[in-house]
Order: sequence, then C-alpha cells, then structure tokens
Amino acid sequence: MRVNPIVALVVIAVWLYVLSVTHRAKLHAWEFIIGSLGLFTILMMTVQPVLTMPLARCVSALAGVVGSITGAFTAYFKYGIIFVHTGMSSITLLIDFECSGIIEIMAFISLLAFFNVYNISEKIIVGIGGFCYIMVCNALRIVLICLSVHFFGMGAYYVVHTFIGRIFFYVLSVLLYFYVFTKPQIIKMKVGNFAYGSDKVNS
Repeated sequence: MRVNPIVALVVIAVWLYVLSVTHRAKLHAWEFIIGSLGLFTILMMTVQPVLTMPLARCVSALAGVVGSITGAFTAYFKYGIIFVHTGMSSITLLIDFECSGIIEIMAFISLLAFFNVYNISEKIIVGIGGFCYIMVCNALRIVLICLSVHFFGMGAYYVVHTFIGRIFFYVLSVLLYFYVFTKPQIIKMKVGNFAYGSDKVNS
C-alpha cells in the first residue's frame, strides 16, 4: 500500500518535531518510544512498498537452497513463488507481504535506531547482523511449512503456517531481541560486581 507523499512528509515533520521536543527535555523513555514507533510507521509508509518484493525473492531463494537439496520443493525466486511437490502434484506457495519478514525487520531496525546502549558504528553492524538473522529465520520458517506440506499434504498447511511456523519464528526472534537489547542493557546497569556468563562489570 503506497502512501501519498504529502501525507508522508507531514508525518515525518510532526515526528521530527515531537522527537526534538522530547530530546531537549531529556525525556529519554519517551524519546525511545516516540522515536521507535515513528520510525517504524515512516518505514512502513515509505520503504515497505519498495522492499517487500525484493525481500520475498530473497526469502524464497534462501528456502530454495533446502528445496534443491531435499527435492521437496522448487523455488522460483524471481517471482517469489515456491512449488511444493506432494506425490503426483505440486502446490504453489506465494511469498507475500506477511511472509517476506518486512514487518519484523522494520520493527527491529526502528528499536535499534533509538537504543542508546550502542554507538552508531555498533548499531550499523548489529543492524546488518540482525537483518541477516531475521531473513534466515524467516526462510527456515518457510522451509518448515514447505516440508510439512510435502510430507503431510495440504491439510498440514494451515496448522504449520498459522501456529507452528509462527511460534518457531517468534522463538528465534525472542533470542535475537534478548542478545541485542536485554543482555547489553543488563550488563550496562553496573549494579555492584555483576557477572553475566563470561561478561563481568564492576561498578
């Protein structure tokens, strides 16, 4: 869904103004919340329509590697389509907006952009790593769906796509958020002599 450029510019202008107010007032919590939500909204309005199809192609291409090895399905990544072989027939799966991972990627980038534990260079490195991680996890979710349909038939599609696949993907996403956001924040708190695994911080 494409948004009118004028509407997008108005939203960006209002967001930047409110963000500047919270920054000058040193309302760090509100700056993080407004900054993250605003950036996510802006990215979804401006970048999402452009990147959805390329991301869908990348996901289908990554999943297609497993399909080529197992012979269970074939990916036509140019069109974002996967043909799943089920006995004597094939089922076509379209990698659409929901399956492209665009929402999860934009949410991660938006939170990371206003997470002050990292400096700019660290945010770039973590952002690239997180982007690749989400893409691979999403591709694995598609592989899980395709293999389930291949071995158990189309009847397994709804359960695996709606429940099992999403749980699988979100568990992996929670691990990413823990290591990117939660663990560094705990370490930075510096409460006494605090050790977390191999990391130790002295107050």
